[in-house]
Amino acid sequence: MAHDEHRTAHDEHERLSDLVTAAKAALLTTRAVDGTLHSRPLAVLQDDFDGRIWFLVEAPSEKTREIEGDPHVNVSFASKKGYLSVAGTARVTRDEALIDELWGPSAQAWFEGGREDPAIAVIEVSADSAEYWAMTEPGIFALVKATKAMITGEQPDIGENRTIEF
Repeated sequence: MAHDEHRTAHDEHERLSDLVTAAKAALLTTRAVDGTLHSRPLAVLQDDFDGRIWFLVEAPSEKTREIEGDPHVNVSFASKKGYLSVAGTARVTRDEALIDELWGPSAQAWFEGGREDPAIAVIEVSADSAEYWAMTEPGIFALVKATKAMITGEQPDIGENRTIEF
């Protein structure tokens, strides 16, 4: 994938927001006390990305205990638009306004007590860095370029790869 040095901050924000919101789920990776990594899927509930990611979760739970022990996490997203890996610091909060903002029909299925369930909490991840691989070619063109690359032995240029520090 091509590496483009000339993207503006606005372009980067748009690209990251597109990659976050295009995904239906993300994988949150936490570290246990013994150092093992645990990844689990969580629903993507936000419609923008400003350097923070939020998930509605049940607390206490294994993931919230792991975050309390080591707040360094990774969140990965995948969609037809590309891939995004965000390294950051997480915290668990019971901010009622934030819960209200994230609450919707998809959250209802996960909490028996509905919006009033006392186990509802939010994991907030503040990004330290992000790396993305964005598809800049429509599917059929990417397939044609990939096929051509297999024949010629060259690497196909079907998108871009960037790392951003926050």
